Amino acid sequence: MGRSDRQRNRRDQVRGRKPKKDPQDNIELPLEAINQAVTALKKGGTLLYPTDTIYGLGCDATNYDAVEKIYQIKERDKSKSLLVLVDSFQMLESIIEEVPDMAWEVLKVNKKPLTIIYDRPKNVAENVLAADESLAVRVTNDPVCRAMIRKLRKPIVSTSANLSGEPSPVHFSDINPALIERVDHVLDLPLAHKNIKPSSIMKISNNGVIKIIRS
Repeated sequence: MGRSDRQRNRRDQVRGRKPKKDPQDNIELPLEAINQAVTALKKGGTLLYPTDTIYGLGCDATNYDAVEKIYQIKERDKSKSLLVLVDSFQMLESIIEEVPDMAWEVLKVNKKPLTIIYDRPKNVAENVLAADESLAVRVTNDPVCRAMIRKLRKPIVSTSANLSGEPSPVHFSDINPALIERVDHVLDLPLAHKNIKPSSIMKISNNGVIKIIRS
């Protein structure tokens, strides 16, 4: 069995995994609000929205100018890369040249928000990449985020909705009013998850090296 066949088997195991039942999966999605948010994203706008962890800032991850706006809004140093959200393993494969075997193994058993940094990204804006040209990606399990990404048909940027150096907001009321005024569109919905905190982060390189960055 060749490497591509092994990777396909691991990928198929992940895709075939039964999703964990969660009461939030049965919520009625605010379709009008989602449609308005996606319209803003398609126009190159920036978005303040609830993620599967905390409140975040986002945009179309393939739009260079929109990504530039995110850095400006946060007053963030461009040496600090951004992460992106995808709605599925298929979309993950569309922006990573080769998802490592170990990443599939981790994704197969993972149940909590997890961001993985991959080598050899593709089909995203250059300014979302880290200095070593890697890309941080999370397969979101949040129903609103999934619906937005699915309708946009592109990955979206996700970075905490705070000015650089300020605490990450866990309540909408925690968000700096100055930041709210700078974004093009606000999706003012409650966070769907409890135990709110940033995702775990690990880097899984194509050479097999694994590094835990945030547990």
